[in-house]
Amino acid sequence: MVNRSNDGDELNEIIKTSYADSPSFIQGRDSVCSEEVFSARGSLSAERGSPCNDTLEQRVSEETPAEDEDDKSGITHADASAEDTESSESEYSTDEEPGSILMSSRAEGCIGTYPKHTKIDSVMGEDIKSYRKAEDFATWQRIMRLDAIRANADWIMYSPAQAAVSKDKAFKSAIAVGLKDYDHLDPCRVYHAARLVAVLEAYALYDPEIGYCQGMSDLLSPILAIVEEDHVAFWCFVGFMRKARHNFRLDEVGIKRQLNIVSKIIKSKDSHLYRHLEKLQAEDCFFVYRMVVVMFRRELTFEQTLCLWEVMWADQAAIRAGIGKSVWGRIRLRVPPTDDLLLYAIAASVLQRRKLIIERYSSMDEIIRECNSMAGQLDIWKLLDDAHDLVVTLHDKIE
Repeated sequence: MVNRSNDGDELNEIIKTSYADSPSFIQGRDSVCSEEVFSARGSLSAERGSPCNDTLEQRVSEETPAEDEDDKSGITHADASAEDTESSESEYSTDEEPGSILMSSRAEGCIGTYPKHTKIDSVMGEDIKSYRKAEDFATWQRIMRLDAIRANADWIMYSPAQAAVSKDKAFKSAIAVGLKDYDHLDPCRVYHAARLVAVLEAYALYDPEIGYCQGMSDLLSPILAIVEEDHVAFWCFVGFMRKARHNFRLDEVGIKRQLNIVSKIIKSKDSHLYRHLEKLQAEDCFFVYRMVVVMFRRELTFEQTLCLWEVMWADQAAIRAGIGKSVWGRIRLRVPPTDDLLLYAIAASVLQRRKLIIERYSSMDEIIRECNSMAGQLDIWKLLDDAHDLVVTLHDKIE
């Protein structure tokens, strides 16, 4: 799957460790019932204390209700680290070897520097950390498989080669990643689900701090529909997640920053609407949480999603190239490139419904239901036009 030469041996070693402690990686585990999902991020960095400690703290995975349309976030997190201390803007470094993160030694400690004791202590530490990682990975797998089976099928008409996959090939792929309860699905959806699990498993090993969270399958699905080779799709997803990974951090600093920007845009553009949101205690714009996490994927069709994402990527590429920094460049472009075009689009979708929100809605729950009902109802071109208008008028104030 992952064929980058520098990382291949280390990932293979990680996978072998996971196989040893978690047979479910090969054979699969009992599927999670449709009424619930298991949400847990084990602490991958919690074992930093004294290596002399002979006790192993048992972590119990917490069960949370399945995603509900009326739920405020619409996303359930599978948390990967209890000690998130990086800033929300930090990106996972591709130069840092995954093996060095997962297999770091714990030789330093109260045993001292005597070589024999140091070696024993290191082995004990590795066993404990390996156990915890295998436990976390097994939990992530359960959620991945459930999300993969439920994945949206609107990609099918845009990927005829994958839509025509044989039943035999689809079922072999499903068995290889431990999928269950897929008999009711067409072969193409089974095959797509199996590919989702395979790539998401590889990413969870590649970036163990994030691991897997619900919503990541929404981001990967369009990539798999376009890219037919799994290893290519994996590296595309890694590149995508450099920007998106902060959406899935346990501390939610990245999400809060983005919701704050959406709130600022609405406040600057429409003070009347903002005052109404304040009365409802919804000025934090938590009602657009799901839009931020999965980048509008659940509100837009497959084709609309690709359109929005490509415009976003074009803006980000322009910023990296230094386009639009000069005053003359910004005049020529009319709309300066921005890293936050998604947030302007989200604010625009709310502003398009300002009259309805002000006149009819008296609670944040009602606004959440309205936002969730946007799915399939948005005009992507009008949305982008409105978002660009907001960028032109508010860019200097917001950013």
